[in-house]
Amino acid sequence: MIYYDQYILLNRYNVMDLAALRIFRAVVEEGLVTRAAERLNTVQSNVTTRIRQLEEELGTPLFDRINRRLVITPAGHLLADYADRLLALADEAAAAVRASSSPQGVLRLGTMETTAAARLPATLARFRAEQPSVVVHLSAGPTAELIDGVLQHRLDAALVAAPIIHPMLNTRAVIDEELALISAADWPTLESPSSLAARGPLAVFTFREGCSYRQRLLDWLRASGVPIARVNEFGTFEAIVGCIAAGMGVGLLPKSVLGTHLAAGTLRTHPTPANVANAQTLLIWHRERSRHVAREAFVDCLVAQFTGTNDTRYQFSPLRQNEPEISVESLA
Repeated sequence: MIYYDQYILLNRYNVMDLAALRIFRAVVEEGLVTRAAERLNTVQSNVTTRIRQLEEELGTPLFDRINRRLVITPAGHLLADYADRLLALADEAAAAVRASSSPQGVLRLGTMETTAAARLPATLARFRAEQPSVVVHLSAGPTAELIDGVLQHRLDAALVAAPIIHPMLNTRAVIDEELALISAADWPTLESPSSLAARGPLAVFTFREGCSYRQRLLDWLRASGVPIARVNEFGTFEAIVGCIAAGMGVGLLPKSVLGTHLAAGTLRTHPTPANVANAQTLLIWHRERSRHVAREAFVDCLVAQFTGTNDTRYQFSPLRQNEPEISVESLA
């Protein structure tokens, strides 16, 4: 109770707030309490009381009362200078907050390595041109790592592989990807799991643990009875592609990153079941975060880039039927 009373007392006498400074400034400019009250649309007694409270708090007269007029004192002149700066700064802060309804500031975006390489360059260039006040901080990683970044508020949003189930995440499908089993160009076409198994234990080249594409490949091979010799993990798709092109094994990657390698004749794609090949990329963000205008603008940019429409009401197709759902826990 003592602390509460002290808090009340402190706030009772600490009256040099913005409202008091605005009243003080109006009296300085008008020279009369009546005119200041009219200008501020308040009563004269309120103006007089706030001026007296300011003087009591500061311990010095701010005006001399001469012939019903208020003449500013040297202390009043000094306070007026500070009041101008404080009120201008307050107005600037209010304007900045109101302007936050326009995209600006930093957008911390996470993305899968392959999405960053094949899908984002054109999108980011377009977004930068449309939203020059937004600075994108980009980081790449596997799906599980990106999900954790969003859940721990290190990322504002992330592009991850679908499907994802988590009660604290909002998701929106933004890109359809087609994955392909790849090998060196001199391998024969692998028409079925049996032809894969016939090559003996396979070396698999993939991203590190937590990558959804990695999990798809391993689950498919194991379910098909294809023996796996070893799993080789890399942080970049270039390293994966380089090893596979050298004939060291197989991998599963989006066709969107393979164009130059296929054109150069260094890789071969093989028939891949639809439930393995068809993948959606989701944009995820934390369900409890407040509205993020820059993130919303980025979604609109993605929609326009990959659908050819600027309609922000565009509804993405739902997850495909018979596609296995992946919980966050299974990716950890």
